[in-house]
Amino acid sequence: METTVKLYTLGYSRVKTYVTALLFVAGNIVLPQLFHLVPQGGVTWLPIYFFTLVGAYKYGWKAGLLTAVLSPLLNSWWFGMPAPAVLPAILLKSVLLAVGAGLVAARFRKVTLPLLLGVVLFYQVAGTLGEWMLSGSLFTALQDFRIGIPGMLLQVLGGYWLIRRVLKK
Repeated sequence: METTVKLYTLGYSRVKTYVTALLFVAGNIVLPQLFHLVPQGGVTWLPIYFFTLVGAYKYGWKAGLLTAVLSPLLNSWWFGMPAPAVLPAILLKSVLLAVGAGLVAARFRKVTLPLLLGVVLFYQVAGTLGEWMLSGSLFTALQDFRIGIPGMLLQVLGGYWLIRRVLKK
């Protein structure tokens, strides 16, 4: 049975864009706090990106971009994570994820595991290059690939399930 999934492109002039983004920001605040209860949970599971991917793919790059910027800033301000030293890299990756997910969803108008995998690989590769430029350390920039594979799988598989089953309408 094929599940029909409606994808949206919300504009900045709509209140729904901001309400939607705030709900995904809330998810991006709660989820990292839960994963940080586990040693190395944040760097392994990359939870701050999850709702950015889902929000941008389902509701468009504008809602995703609001989520991508507000989530790391509020988490850093309220909880100190991400640490201010890595905040620029996290923001870069979040923005790349939101724009990439929104554009792929708008272009293909469907949700598939290969498309979500492509979005996650795009933001990770481009974000790693950007982080390398920001930090000057290739080793530091490669940490998501070295440690964060479970988080990338969570983004792809969990995002697919959430968009297809929970947010299908």
